[in-house]
Amino acid sequence: MRRRDRRPVLLLATIAALALIGLLIEMSGTVGTGQPQLADKMSDGESREVHETFQQAVAMLHAKHYEFAVQSLHEVLAIRPRMPEAHVNMGFALFGLGNYSAARDFFAGAAAIRPAQYNAYYGLAVANEALGELAAAAAAMKTFVHLAPADDPFRRKAESAVWEWESALEGQKP
Repeated sequence: MRRRDRRPVLLLATIAALALIGLLIEMSGTVGTGQPQLADKMSDGESREVHETFQQAVAMLHAKHYEFAVQSLHEVLAIRPRMPEAHVNMGFALFGLGNYSAARDFFAGAAAIRPAQYNAYYGLAVANEALGELAAAAAAMKTFVHLAPADDPFRRKAESAVWEWESALEGQKP
C-alpha cells in the first residue's frame, strides 16, 4: 500500500505556525493605541522618509524597475523590518527578477508578521507555482481567496488558479 505524500500537510502546518507566531509577536509589540511600538520610537522625519522611500519603491515596482525597487525596499526594511507591506513588495520585486525562492521567503515573512496580509498569500502562491510546488501554491491561494475582499480585482484569477492547480494535482495521482 502506498503512503500518501505528507508534504502538503506539513507545509500547511508550517504556514499556520508562522501565522500564529507572527500574530503573537505583533500582539506583544503593541501599545494601548494598537500601533507597533517601533512607530513610537521613530521621529516624524524618519516616518516621512520611510513613507517616501516606500512610495518610490512601489512606483519602481509598477514601472517594472525591479532592481531599483529592491534597493528602496532594502532601505525601508532597514528602518522598519516588521513592515509587512515592504516584505510583500520586496517579494514581488524579487519575483520580477526571477528570484522565486527569495520572493517566497519575503511573502512568507509578510504573512508571519501580519497573518491577515492577504496579498502575501497571493505572492506566496505565484512564487510556489514558479518553483513547481503546486500543492503549496494551491494552499496559499486558497488562503488569499478566504481573506481577500469579495471585490478584490485578483480574486477571480485566484479562484481560477486554485481550480487549475488542483486539477493538475488530481491528474498526478496514481
